[in-house]
Amino acid sequence: MIPRFDYIGRLIWLSLFGRWMFVLLVPWFVPTISYLLIGEPYLASVINFLLGTLMVLCMTILAFIPHDWAAQYIAQKFPSINSSVKRAIYTAIAFWILTFIYVTTYGVFIIKFRPLNAQLDAEKMINVYIFEFFAVLLLTGLYEVNYSLRKWREIKVNKEAIKKAGLQGQLQSLKSQVNPHFLFNSLNTLSALIGDEPARAEQFVDEMAKVYRYLLQTNQDELTTLDTEIKFIQSYYHLLRTRHDEGLELIIDVNKNALGMYIPPLTLQLLVENAVKHNTILEKKPLCIVIRSIGDNLLEVENNLLEKSTRVKSTKLGLANIEAKYRLLSERQPVIDPGPDYFKITLPLLVEKTKN
Repeated sequence: MIPRFDYIGRLIWLSLFGRWMFVLLVPWFVPTISYLLIGEPYLASVINFLLGTLMVLCMTILAFIPHDWAAQYIAQKFPSINSSVKRAIYTAIAFWILTFIYVTTYGVFIIKFRPLNAQLDAEKMINVYIFEFFAVLLLTGLYEVNYSLRKWREIKVNKEAIKKAGLQGQLQSLKSQVNPHFLFNSLNTLSALIGDEPARAEQFVDEMAKVYRYLLQTNQDELTTLDTEIKFIQSYYHLLRTRHDEGLELIIDVNKNALGMYIPPLTLQLLVENAVKHNTILEKKPLCIVIRSIGDNLLEVENNLLEKSTRVKSTKLGLANIEAKYRLLSERQPVIDPGPDYFKITLPLLVEKTKN
């Protein structure tokens, strides 16, 4: 969803589309409904034709405006391309109700005042209702086809944007993991384990392989399950814990129902990495990172603040990457809460594989 098809943009597009729809319908709809409402006198003279067309055109404009508003409202309520059938049904129902109200009002007016010697009566109103019934079906179909084509193009472009954002996030993660400092620490830890604790050394290598495998395999994924992301974080944490020992704690308290929901890959890794990067890690006062589900399809990631004596300059690229992905994938956005002695971010969990 690149620059996302946002609320204001959607309103502007639907409004413009409504005007074009009106232009397309007027040339055939207005003369036809004029004839049905007025009868033979409509074609009796050029003056009658022009006056009748002008009268019905004004009526059509008044009726079309609320129809367009109704279509906009329904599209906002059901924006997903997967909601095409539901959106079309609600749109058709809304159109039929509005059309019935307007046609009945206009019919009563014409029968009572007989403009241009109109021949309309209660029996002929049935033909008007039948015509309007099928006109509504056509109008609904045109709205839905154009809306769906627009969303399809949007999704196609957005997938490319998500891939780009994912690749940027992956590149950032890989850079942070394969830089000389990280490799030196990891290899130094592994070297110490090989001689004294070969079993732990083997486990360290296994977990390191899992971390790199996940980093390399998620470059094409828009979303991953929370369960998969947490398993990766546990491997990632194993590497950090082996190096920092009791100076680092990770607590995961996630409801089982939340594990099947979706999250952008590497989101938790970026947050854990940031916490380790910007805080002092001491065994006497450990850095504690808590990942918990808090209901309403939300995930909370919090850590205490143990600021380093030499502050590490923050590029904020990690948080910016997370926010960019969520802007592309969901209406709900992460909430950042930098407290006095803690840092907390609340992440929406996505119920569907894709937003659209």
